[in-house]
Amino acid sequence: MQNSRRVRIGLIAAVAVAGASISLAASADSGIVRISVVKGGWFIGANGGWGTLIFHGRRYPLSVGGVDAGLVFGLSQTTLAGRVIHIRRPSDVAGVYVAAGAGAALGVGARLIQLTNDKGAILQLEGRQIGLIANLDLSGLAIALR
Repeated sequence: MQNSRRVRIGLIAAVAVAGASISLAASADSGIVRISVVKGGWFIGANGGWGTLIFHGRRYPLSVGGVDAGLVFGLSQTTLAGRVIHIRRPSDVAGVYVAAGAGAALGVGARLIQLTNDKGAILQLEGRQIGLIANLDLSGLAIALR
């Protein structure tokens, strides 16, 4: 008898938590992001660039920067476009995005990436990378509103 009551209470709590998270996700919005990043390094790398967030028809300039720790050799420029989801206001796109990755580019190559910041914003970007670079690293990308 006591166990079945605990099970019912647990199920009710699980449904309540799921309902709250669905309503929070439903109130989140999305925007369009375009960024251009120059990355270079010799063992330790750095990247920097600029971009634009389009949210509710308004444009917000972005600055992009970061550090790559691992093996990085070369120089490249990456141009990415896509969307940012799970944001409520433009400032939600600002933050630090971390990714582990490996790759190489010789000339022109395609790039597809998904990153998440500490506010829950998810960047889903694709584009092209130009340059000569090889990497096996842990990358940090910081985006800020200008």
